[in-house]
Amino acid sequence: MLVDSHCHLDFPALIDELDDVIARANAAGVERMVSICTTPSGFDRVKAIAERHRSVYFAAGMHPLHVHEEPAPSVDEIVAWAQHPKMVGVGEAGLDYHYQKETEALQKESLAQQIEAARRTGLPLIIHSRDADADMAEILTREHAAEPFSCVMHCFSSGPALAETALGLGFYLSMSGVATFKNAHEVREIFQKAPIDRILVETDAPYLAPPPHRGKRNEPAYVRLTAEVGAQLFDMSLEDFGAQTTANFDRLFTKAARQPERAV
Repeated sequence: MLVDSHCHLDFPALIDELDDVIARANAAGVERMVSICTTPSGFDRVKAIAERHRSVYFAAGMHPLHVHEEPAPSVDEIVAWAQHPKMVGVGEAGLDYHYQKETEALQKESLAQQIEAARRTGLPLIIHSRDADADMAEILTREHAAEPFSCVMHCFSSGPALAETALGLGFYLSMSGVATFKNAHEVREIFQKAPIDRILVETDAPYLAPPPHRGKRNEPAYVRLTAEVGAQLFDMSLEDFGAQTTANFDRLFTKAARQPERAV
């Protein structure tokens, strides 16, 4: 069994045929999916999907690319959201200087709030980082030293220095379709050197579809294609790699691991 640890089932590319998308994922051996809420205004929509589908869980926070569009959720608001039995993570939070360097101050403020929410809820923080490796490493190191929290570096495609920092803090790296792209040699090398017990897999659907679907809509069933590449990197069978990454997911996303029902 596999887990898609990060997808966006409420996005327009997926929601109109959601029942079929989830059925295809389950048929492909994807036992659970975590759908990520990226703005406060999307919370009710994502929550409703998780309530309607027993294989779907959710995380909620404020994506760095949206901090200028609506007010970020307060720590208290996120803590209140986390009372829902199927909310299993905080975020995605982070820094994105590729598209929004001008909102750096707002991004850092939102990130700090979500780190505190992760501490207070005991839920893992889900980090998005793009073109911000130095600042991200500094913030995570400082904040973790002040008071620890758990964390996954979602869709990891940054450099080896940030990977080393994250792993040194006990965090996890999540492998997306990026790791399957032909020119992503450095990303694959980073994963190959990482401890196998710190690896998750994800799609980030509807984005970043792995071959042979690259350039088309991604969906949770395709996490199997990424897992096949991961298994090759670690010289494991797909079954063993799936079992290991699922165990890693359960260790990090403990609230999802405690749920009494599984999809398949």
